[in-house]
Amino acid sequence: MTEEVRDAVREHPGRQARKRFMIGKYEIIAQPIAGSAHMLRYTVFVSGKRVGATASMPTESDCRYLERPPVVPPLKPFQVFYRPGRPKKGATPPQPVTDVHTAMPRDDIPAGITIPSVNRGED
Repeated sequence: MTEEVRDAVREHPGRQARKRFMIGKYEIIAQPIAGSAHMLRYTVFVSGKRVGATASMPTESDCRYLERPPVVPPLKPFQVFYRPGRPKKGATPPQPVTDVHTAMPRDDIPAGITIPSVNRGED
């Protein structure tokens, strides 16, 4: 048996080993995610400094995005745009809505209405 075969046998069967490769100036280390059989975590490094990690194979633009993410504007506090205050002097008070229900009340439905049934033919 060669040394390579012995090393492969010593490792957990089905377990992938770490892979290290370069994309442009970015060094990527792919290692198995704990508890997952097939997924890899791709950790991105730039000149030895960890920039970030992804769960999918990163492209060079993904690495650039991890290195220099876009500027996010600061959050604005919640602003209420419509705040009715005290009514102005001489303003008419709001009128209550009187015609809310346009449907016929239940009491006005005449008794004895038969609902037609759907006759089903034999299948």
